[in-house]
Amino acid sequence: MPPKLVIFDCDGVLVDSETVANKVLVANLARHGLTITIEDAERNFVGGTLQTAFDDLKAMGAALPDSWCMDYRTELHGKLREGVAPIPGVVAVLDRLDALGVPYCVASNGSDEKMAITLGQTGLWERFDGRRFSARTVGVAKPDPGLFLAAAKGMGVSPADCVVVEDSASGAMAARRAEMPCLGYAPKGDGAALLAQGARLFTDMTQLPGLAEA
Repeated sequence: MPPKLVIFDCDGVLVDSETVANKVLVANLARHGLTITIEDAERNFVGGTLQTAFDDLKAMGAALPDSWCMDYRTELHGKLREGVAPIPGVVAVLDRLDALGVPYCVASNGSDEKMAITLGQTGLWERFDGRRFSARTVGVAKPDPGLFLAAAKGMGVSPADCVVVEDSASGAMAARRAEMPCLGYAPKGDGAALLAQGARLFTDMTQLPGLAEA
């Protein structure tokens, strides 16, 4: 039985923006006296909020100014405007959901401005018109379940009838707390952090329609 609503995360699920974000973060922190690797960034900061990252990075020894969140966001958005691509296979997934008559939406810790940049470049912005939920607009961020619950309510669907597609432990935790099944996209690595939050793993977007319909 297909779900009545599929809730997609944005970065790393709809658009390949995490790669850019992690590179920008690593370079930015090097200028502020903290050396981390791309793998560190992926493991510790994907799916979180900038404010949480700011607090954690200062605790790790980075000499960050009070304006860092705004400065980093400006730097990141500039890089994202240079080009991002849809996650391979995700457009076909959306086409399949349309064919099945299954509604979908996006719920992201990123801002509406960021989604406008990334989804706008990929032709996905229009497909999610009226179906975009950001932590900044809703006022609550993952891993709090409130963002997903707000998306379900906004789409007129019971949480029990939703499926969430996520690539981060933070998002999978939010889904678990919202009592929504989570399909965890793990194209690289073992997906252990997603599994720990109860997500059902998949590694290729071509697998998603079958999993969502199961």
